[in-house]
Amino acid sequence: MKLFLLALAFSLALAIPVAAQDSTKAVPPPAPAATAPAPAPATPPPAAAAAPATPAHVMITPLQMKWGDPPAVFRKGAKFVVLSGDPGAPGPYTIRLKMPAGYKIAPHWHPTDEIVTVIAGTFSLGMGEKFDQASMKALPAGGYAVLPAEARHYAWTKTGATVQVHGMGPFALTYVNPSDDPSQSTGTK
Repeated sequence: MKLFLLALAFSLALAIPVAAQDSTKAVPPPAPAATAPAPAPATPPPAAAAAPATPAHVMITPLQMKWGDPPAVFRKGAKFVVLSGDPGAPGPYTIRLKMPAGYKIAPHWHPTDEIVTVIAGTFSLGMGEKFDQASMKALPAGGYAVLPAEARHYAWTKTGATVQVHGMGPFALTYVNPSDDPSQSTGTK
């Protein structure tokens, strides 16, 4: 008897999905229950405030990117482009930074997570409050890093690199040693 019930249950388990997939067979609606009538629909909730408009889609080719000088917190020599969003405002943003050979970013931190993808070249990252080239990890094109909010880190490229950075704005960069901040001095570091 147990074997019969097991075989019946197995057959039903196989038959139900097959029947559900067969669109040529009409399945009658279930019979109405002999209970009290359904309650009247609830009063609709008051209209919610309109949601902010969704930003327009972004599709650009490399030739359409308008590279310029980076914000003052970066040393001179790099090039910068905003791909989407506004790094200075709350919300998602994506930027690219193109750095020449030997470009260095001193130990710093951000108040939000920073997500880095290496687009071209080799970009080296290190963790901590002191620049230590020997402990850096070299990331080739295609390399990826997530730097959590407030994690102290630094960067360098021996041969030049282009990185894409995205996260939630506003983007801010605070140097561990304020004297490393190019926006606070007149010369390049």
